[in-house]
Amino acid sequence: MADHPTISTESDLASPALPTTAVVTRRSLLGGAGIAVGAAVLASPPSMPGIAPAAAQPVSADSRPLDAAFKRRAFEVREVCASNNEKIPIASHPTNGDEARYINKIGSDSRGLPHDKRGEVEQAAWQALYTACQSGDPADFEKIPLGGTRKLVNPVGTQAVSLSGINPTQIGIPPAPALASAERGGEAVEVYWQSLLRDVPLTELRDDTSNRDVLAATEELNKLADFRGPKSGGRVTPGTLFRANALYFDPTDPKGRSVTPPGILDGPLISQFLLRDVPYASQWISAQIRTVLPTSEFLTDYEEWLAIQNGVAAKRRLQFDATPRYITTGRDLAEYVRTPPAFAWAATLLLATPGGGTDQRYSGIYPPTEPASYPSNPYRKSKTQGPGAATFGFPYVQALLATGISNSVRASYWQKYFVHRAVRPEAYGGLAHHRFANGVSDYPLHDNFLKSEALDRSKAKYGTYLLSQTYPDAAPFHSTYPGGATSVGAVAATLLKAFFDESRVIANPVQPDPADPTKLVPYNGPPLTVGGELNKLAVNFGFGRNWAGIHWRSDASASMALGEEVAIGMLRDERTTLREPFDGFSFTRFDGSRVTI
Repeated sequence: MADHPTISTESDLASPALPTTAVVTRRSLLGGAGIAVGAAVLASPPSMPGIAPAAAQPVSADSRPLDAAFKRRAFEVREVCASNNEKIPIASHPTNGDEARYINKIGSDSRGLPHDKRGEVEQAAWQALYTACQSGDPADFEKIPLGGTRKLVNPVGTQAVSLSGINPTQIGIPPAPALASAERGGEAVEVYWQSLLRDVPLTELRDDTSNRDVLAATEELNKLADFRGPKSGGRVTPGTLFRANALYFDPTDPKGRSVTPPGILDGPLISQFLLRDVPYASQWISAQIRTVLPTSEFLTDYEEWLAIQNGVAAKRRLQFDATPRYITTGRDLAEYVRTPPAFAWAATLLLATPGGGTDQRYSGIYPPTEPASYPSNPYRKSKTQGPGAATFGFPYVQALLATGISNSVRASYWQKYFVHRAVRPEAYGGLAHHRFANGVSDYPLHDNFLKSEALDRSKAKYGTYLLSQTYPDAAPFHSTYPGGATSVGAVAATLLKAFFDESRVIANPVQPDPADPTKLVPYNGPPLTVGGELNKLAVNFGFGRNWAGIHWRSDASASMALGEEVAIGMLRDERTTLREPFDGFSFTRFDGSRVTI
């Protein structure tokens, strides 16, 4: 592991502005001089007499040296983790300036508050929200006037102190694209195309496609002045269309550093972890999902749109297909991620369960004779011990995932409420509607969007310039940037890469049959690895909400790096707690660099 960068438990760790590499050394395997002392005591407790048979041992209320050493080490571990994390400075938190730029707050997220007939927020309500976001006082949030019955989502919860990893204030992300910018206009063109192509089989997103709509979307995105999605040979192609990127904070570039995570462009857009039945002991979980019909389109009627902006509960409901199927279209993916699925749990079960057997529904993805865990897992070297619920076993990984998901949501929601408060795509669509339907010229949307084929096609299909949504209530009531779902996907993928062999090639990959989406057919193409498909799983969970119309590309890409940083902070603390002889957690980051913790 010496050739890998190392992230340490030491106090001189660099500020987590998400650098490409982090190179720091530990003072000891267990981290911290005090901890090493405790570990030495554990290894050789003083004055340990010979152990008599159990029946002959005297009963004593006195603690043993072993007990005292363990208690001391527990305190030292917690103290060192807290001290090291406290020394990491608060990150820079630049914003796009829209909140100060527009008195009527058209560049900021105001959904759920009362609005006028034009959809502009009432200033007193906005001021109450702003005051609460400056103070963080729960009482101030209770003073915010709402426009309907729907509530803001968990703003005070973002201030909970996580006992593992770093504080949300210590993670920096680039500012969201500004309302009038070419980048935001390009993102609007993309999300309008996604709304138009929701029912096209995802298998058509390949470079040899003959689908005219896919080719039209590709051609238009290539004409944009500023588009940051993945490209091949410097151009957007059908094979890179709607694929994901990750965005890292970069103090030298206000827009951040955009990268394409390994594996994202390989094979089907949908991860193999979402296409396989999941073994669950004596049960199994089907990979087929309940999908919604193409008639489930919302917020293209202005009165419905305005009611949702004000926080009125949706009156219309989703219409479902009676036949479950595999995730085949963008609409299917949007529905899969509408409510939090057990995607991380399912992926862990697939990774932790041996393969083989006559019934593949009860089978994992690794051959039964080959361990799934990462090569540095200490129990792969032990002659007498195996992992379990305490460490390195399935319940242990699941516990970290559950904590990581909560921590990543705290970090992303904190940015939403206390830093960015950026406008959602549905509200941006309202500005477009007023530009064209009502001649409101002071809404400064970029010409890349206003003159786009995507907008013209959407108007022809839906009758308005509003952005079609697949969810009746559209987006939840918190800011668009950064995306909470993507941070969840990113933290889960990062944690799983730290425990399982990400270099492993997945045998017998599959994809849905375009002619019959209730069936799978073999995928034949470049090899698909565990790491690449975990990266793809992360972006499927987050970018799936772009297909729904509730998020921008930048929302998801910034949260990839944010969720990864949350996971790294947790693993750094977790590494310090472990007693096993262990070389550390090693994995590939979304920017392709290797790290060892």
